[in-house]
Amino acid sequence: MRNLLPRIMAGTAIFAIGLGGSALMAQDAARTVASGVFSADQAAQGKALYENKCVSCHGAELNGGEMAPPLSGGMFISNWSGQSLGDLFTRIHTTMPQNDPGSLNNAEVTQILAYILSYNQFPAGTAPLPADEAVLGKIAITDKK
Repeated sequence: MRNLLPRIMAGTAIFAIGLGGSALMAQDAARTVASGVFSADQAAQGKALYENKCVSCHGAELNGGEMAPPLSGGMFISNWSGQSLGDLFTRIHTTMPQNDPGSLNNAEVTQILAYILSYNQFPAGTAPLPADEAVLGKIAITDKK
């Protein structure tokens, strides 16, 4: 009986850890751009970068141009809904700016992402958006609803 108690306690601990892990996975899976994934300061930094690197093609109102898709409004949400911030990060990081693709570092790309989210009226949170593609891949782009 004495030998059985440590096994029961260990099994209970493993079960509890498993439940906690499942809750964390569910929390990650449910994370969206509407859950405050960037900071206001990061978005402000992103605005300055956007104005320097992106505005000539995507416009001051992020509404796109002849050769550039919109980064705001219904068309932007429609184009990216169901994808992740990691997908958008990769697109920006590898193909933008058009005249110098791949020249933005990870931090600059996440600042621009924060600005795009802010411009689209997604809420800011307390922590900045991480410059980690794997983490960004767990944040879904959805409509505000």
